[in-house]
Amino acid sequence: MRILLIEDDTVLGAAVRDQIAGGGQSVDWVTRLDAAGDAVRAAAYDLILLDLMLPDGRGISFLKKLRATGDVTPVIILTALDQVSDRIEGLNAGADDYLVKPFDLAELSARIGSVARRYTGNPNPIVTHGSLEIDLAARTIRSEGKPMQLTAREWALFEAFLSRPGQLLSKPQLEEKLYAFDAEVESNTIEVHVSRLRKKLGALVIETERGLGYRLGKP
Repeated sequence: MRILLIEDDTVLGAAVRDQIAGGGQSVDWVTRLDAAGDAVRAAAYDLILLDLMLPDGRGISFLKKLRATGDVTPVIILTALDQVSDRIEGLNAGADDYLVKPFDLAELSARIGSVARRYTGNPNPIVTHGSLEIDLAARTIRSEGKPMQLTAREWALFEAFLSRPGQLLSKPQLEEKLYAFDAEVESNTIEVHVSRLRKKLGALVIETERGLGYRLGKP
Protein backbone atom coordinates (compact mmCIF):
# COMPACT_ATOMS: atom_id res chain seq x y z
CA MET A 1 0.00 0.00 0.00
CA ARG A 2 1.02 3.59 -0.56
CA ILE A 3 -0.04 5.77 2.36
CA LEU A 4 -0.18 9.54 2.79
CA LEU A 5 0.59 10.73 6.33
CA ILE A 6 -0.57 14.26 7.17
CA GLU A 7 0.93 15.11 10.58
CA ASP A 8 2.80 18.20 11.81
CA ASP A 9 4.23 16.67 15.01
CA THR A 10 7.72 15.71 13.87
CA VAL A 11 8.35 13.16 16.63
CA LEU A 12 5.03 11.35 16.12
CA GLY A 13 5.24 11.70 12.36
CA ALA A 14 8.68 10.07 12.24
CA ALA A 15 7.49 7.22 14.49
CA VAL A 16 4.41 6.57 12.35
CA ARG A 17 6.43 6.78 9.13
CA ASP A 18 8.97 4.26 10.44
CA GLN A 19 6.20 1.94 11.66
CA ILE A 20 4.52 1.94 8.25
CA ALA A 21 7.78 1.50 6.33
CA GLY A 22 8.83 -1.28 8.69
CA GLY A 23 5.64 -3.12 7.74
CA GLY A 24 6.61 -3.15 4.08
CA GLN A 25 4.38 -0.26 2.97
CA SER A 26 5.40 3.00 1.33
CA VAL A 27 4.57 6.32 2.97
CA ASP A 28 4.71 9.98 1.95
CA TRP A 29 4.75 12.36 4.94
CA VAL A 30 3.61 15.99 4.77
CA THR A 31 3.08 18.48 7.59
CA ARG A 32 0.65 20.93 5.99
CA LEU A 33 -2.71 20.74 4.24
CA ASP A 34 -1.50 22.61 1.16
CA ALA A 35 1.24 20.00 0.69
CA ALA A 36 -1.35 17.26 1.27
CA GLY A 37 -3.52 18.70 -1.49
CA ASP A 38 -0.56 18.68 -3.87
CA ALA A 39 0.22 15.09 -2.89
CA VAL A 40 -3.26 13.68 -3.57
CA ARG A 41 -3.32 15.41 -6.95
CA ALA A 42 0.06 13.96 -7.88
CA ALA A 43 -0.28 10.35 -6.71
CA ALA A 44 -2.86 7.62 -6.13
CA TYR A 45 -2.92 6.66 -2.45
CA ASP A 46 -4.41 3.55 -0.92
CA LEU A 47 -5.00 5.22 2.46
CA ILE A 48 -4.62 8.59 4.19
CA LEU A 49 -3.69 9.19 7.84
CA LEU A 50 -5.01 12.63 8.77
CA ASP A 51 -4.29 14.85 11.76
CA LEU A 52 -7.08 17.32 12.52
CA MET A 53 -5.09 20.31 13.82
CA LEU A 54 -2.51 21.48 11.28
CA PRO A 55 -0.60 24.76 10.87
CA ASP A 56 -2.63 25.89 7.86
CA GLY A 57 -6.09 24.66 8.80
CA ARG A 58 -8.31 21.86 10.08
CA GLY A 59 -8.13 18.34 8.77
CA ILE A 60 -11.92 18.09 8.79
CA SER A 61 -12.14 20.75 6.08
CA PHE A 62 -9.57 18.88 3.99
CA LEU A 63 -11.54 15.64 4.40
CA LYS A 64 -14.84 17.26 3.43
CA LYS A 65 -13.28 18.75 0.28
CA LEU A 66 -11.74 15.39 -0.56
CA ARG A 67 -15.09 13.60 -0.31
CA ALA A 68 -16.87 16.39 -2.19
CA THR A 69 -14.67 15.68 -5.22
CA GLY A 70 -15.75 12.02 -5.17
CA ASP A 71 -12.44 10.76 -3.76
CA VAL A 72 -13.15 7.56 -1.80
CA THR A 73 -9.61 6.92 -0.55
CA PRO A 74 -9.89 5.45 2.98
CA VAL A 75 -9.05 7.96 5.72
CA ILE A 76 -8.05 7.29 9.33
CA ILE A 77 -8.07 10.35 11.58
CA LEU A 78 -5.22 10.68 14.09
CA THR A 79 -5.91 13.37 16.67
CA ALA A 80 -5.70 14.46 20.29
CA LEU A 81 -9.35 15.58 20.12
CA ASP A 82 -11.09 12.88 22.14
CA GLN A 83 -14.60 14.18 22.70
CA VAL A 84 -17.49 12.11 21.37
CA SER A 85 -18.63 15.13 19.35
CA ASP A 86 -15.22 15.27 17.65
CA ARG A 87 -15.43 11.59 16.71
CA ILE A 88 -18.93 12.05 15.33
CA GLU A 89 -17.85 15.06 13.29
CA GLY A 90 -14.91 13.16 11.83
CA LEU A 91 -16.93 10.08 10.93
CA ASN A 92 -19.76 12.15 9.48
CA ALA A 93 -17.23 14.04 7.33
CA GLY A 94 -16.24 10.77 5.70
CA ALA A 95 -13.51 9.24 7.87
CA ASP A 96 -13.31 5.45 8.02
CA ASP A 97 -11.72 5.24 11.46
CA TYR A 98 -10.69 7.53 14.31
CA LEU A 99 -7.64 7.01 16.54
CA VAL A 100 -7.00 9.22 19.57
CA LYS A 101 -3.46 10.28 20.51
CA PRO A 102 -1.45 8.93 22.20
CA PHE A 103 -1.96 5.57 20.53
CA ASP A 104 0.02 2.35 20.25
CA LEU A 105 1.82 2.00 16.93
CA ALA A 106 0.89 -1.68 16.71
CA GLU A 107 -2.78 -0.72 17.05
CA LEU A 108 -2.35 1.81 14.23
CA SER A 109 -0.93 -0.93 12.00
CA ALA A 110 -3.90 -3.15 12.85
CA ARG A 111 -6.36 -0.34 12.05
CA ILE A 112 -4.63 0.33 8.72
CA GLY A 113 -4.90 -3.33 7.79
CA SER A 114 -8.53 -3.55 8.86
CA VAL A 115 -9.61 -0.50 6.84
CA ALA A 116 -7.63 -1.64 3.80
CA ARG A 117 -9.26 -5.08 3.87
CA ARG A 118 -12.75 -3.57 4.10
CA TYR A 119 -12.08 -1.53 0.98
CA THR A 120 -10.96 -4.58 -0.97
CA GLY A 121 -14.21 -6.33 -0.05
CA ASN A 122 -12.63 -8.97 2.18
CA PRO A 123 -12.50 -8.10 5.90
CA ASN A 124 -11.04 -11.52 6.71
CA PRO A 125 -7.24 -11.24 7.24
CA ILE A 126 -6.75 -14.85 6.08
CA VAL A 127 -7.11 -15.41 2.34
CA THR A 128 -6.22 -18.35 0.12
CA HIS A 129 -4.99 -18.37 -3.43
CA GLY A 130 -4.48 -21.85 -4.81
CA SER A 131 -2.05 -23.58 -2.46
CA LEU A 132 -1.12 -20.30 -0.79
CA GLU A 133 -2.51 -19.28 2.61
CA ILE A 134 -1.94 -15.57 3.17
CA ASP A 135 -2.31 -13.77 6.50
CA LEU A 136 -2.74 -10.12 5.57
CA ALA A 137 -2.55 -8.97 9.19
CA ALA A 138 0.64 -10.87 10.07
CA ARG A 139 1.99 -10.41 6.52
CA THR A 140 2.92 -14.07 6.21
CA ILE A 141 2.47 -16.66 3.47
CA ARG A 142 2.41 -20.45 3.59
CA SER A 143 2.47 -22.79 0.64
CA GLU A 144 1.10 -26.23 1.54
CA GLY A 145 1.94 -25.46 5.16
CA LYS A 146 5.49 -24.30 4.42
CA PRO A 147 6.32 -20.67 5.30
CA MET A 148 7.46 -18.51 2.40
CA GLN A 149 9.69 -15.51 3.04
CA LEU A 150 9.13 -12.31 1.06
CA THR A 151 11.14 -9.10 1.21
CA ALA A 152 9.34 -5.83 1.96
CA ARG A 153 9.33 -4.92 -1.73
CA GLU A 154 8.06 -8.32 -2.80
CA TRP A 155 5.27 -8.16 -0.23
CA ALA A 156 4.29 -4.64 -1.36
CA LEU A 157 3.89 -5.87 -4.94
CA PHE A 158 2.10 -9.09 -4.03
CA GLU A 159 -0.28 -7.18 -1.76
CA ALA A 160 -1.12 -4.89 -4.69
CA PHE A 161 -2.15 -7.92 -6.77
CA LEU A 162 -4.11 -9.48 -3.90
CA SER A 163 -6.08 -6.29 -3.31
CA ARG A 164 -7.19 -6.18 -6.97
CA PRO A 165 -7.75 -9.81 -8.05
CA GLY A 166 -8.26 -10.13 -11.77
CA GLN A 167 -7.43 -6.48 -12.42
CA LEU A 168 -4.62 -5.60 -14.80
CA LEU A 169 -2.03 -3.38 -13.11
CA SER A 170 0.29 -1.32 -15.29
CA LYS A 171 3.99 -0.98 -14.65
CA PRO A 172 3.63 2.68 -13.49
CA GLN A 173 0.88 1.64 -11.04
CA LEU A 174 3.16 -1.02 -9.55
CA GLU A 175 6.14 1.33 -9.45
CA GLU A 176 4.12 3.63 -7.20
CA LYS A 177 3.90 0.84 -4.63
CA LEU A 178 7.70 0.87 -4.37
CA TYR A 179 8.17 4.64 -4.47
CA ALA A 180 9.24 5.00 -0.83
CA PHE A 181 11.77 2.17 -0.90
CA ASP A 182 14.17 4.06 -3.18
CA ALA A 183 14.51 7.66 -4.33
CA GLU A 184 14.17 6.31 -7.85
CA VAL A 185 12.70 3.05 -9.12
CA GLU A 186 14.91 1.55 -11.83
CA SER A 187 13.34 0.69 -15.17
CA ASN A 188 13.54 -3.08 -14.66
CA THR A 189 12.59 -3.16 -10.96
CA ILE A 190 9.07 -4.50 -11.51
CA GLU A 191 10.24 -7.25 -13.87
CA VAL A 192 12.91 -8.34 -11.36
CA HIS A 193 10.52 -8.55 -8.43
CA VAL A 194 7.76 -10.24 -10.42
CA SER A 195 10.33 -12.85 -11.45
CA ARG A 196 11.31 -13.38 -7.81
CA LEU A 197 7.68 -13.72 -6.73
CA ARG A 198 7.14 -16.38 -9.39
CA LYS A 199 10.19 -18.31 -8.21
CA LYS A 200 9.03 -18.24 -4.59
CA LEU A 201 5.25 -18.62 -4.99
CA GLY A 202 4.84 -20.41 -8.31
CA ALA A 203 5.30 -19.60 -11.98
CA LEU A 204 1.57 -18.95 -12.51
CA VAL A 205 0.99 -16.69 -9.49
CA ILE A 206 1.32 -13.57 -11.67
CA GLU A 207 0.22 -13.33 -15.30
CA THR A 208 1.77 -11.00 -17.86
CA GLU A 209 -0.17 -9.08 -20.48
CA ARG A 210 2.67 -8.13 -22.77
CA GLY A 211 2.98 -4.39 -23.19
CA LEU A 212 0.09 -3.73 -20.78
CA GLY A 213 0.97 -4.97 -17.31
CA TYR A 214 0.45 -7.78 -14.83
CA ARG A 215 -2.40 -9.39 -12.92
CA LEU A 216 -2.85 -11.99 -10.20
CA GLY A 217 -2.94 -15.45 -11.78
CA LYS A 218 -5.91 -17.76 -11.43
CA PRO A 219 -5.84 -20.04 -8.33
